[in-house]
Amino acid sequence: MIVRLAGEQDVPGLLDLARQVEPWFGPMADDPDFRAALGRHIRRGTAVVAVAAGQAGVLGGLLFSARPPAYHVRWLVVSAPARGRGVGRALMTEAMRRFVSGPGVVEVVTFGAGHPSATASGARAFYERLGFTPAEAAAPGPEGGSRQVYRKTVP
Repeated sequence: MIVRLAGEQDVPGLLDLARQVEPWFGPMADDPDFRAALGRHIRRGTAVVAVAAGQAGVLGGLLFSARPPAYHVRWLVVSAPARGRGVGRALMTEAMRRFVSGPGVVEVVTFGAGHPSATASGARAFYERLGFTPAEAAAPGPEGGSRQVYRKTVP
């Protein structure tokens, strides 16, 4: 697996990932706002992808923002066949290496405990394994499900 900055050539694969998780997050792939945000992250160099060496397609993608001391995982998706194979961890490791400098707090908003996809997605457990802790509730997602902030303090 290769983890690298995303480029324009990765847009179709990232949109495919967005389509895979629309049942959990609501419509994204055809949403002009999502497409614009994706383009901005790619141009700014704050989008990361995981690809299989020698194969076409994107295994996972991550959009990140950094305004030290505040850091935010804006979007992290791993393709269904690649889940549980370390792709998400590799994306987070690369994002932390590239974008986090000095002390601060990394935040991500994920499913609330009562959200039907909280268990199916494994997102809450994933972030907890990476050292994030649950914090306050966040605004509901576009599909109406509960959301929660997770935080990790970095030295």
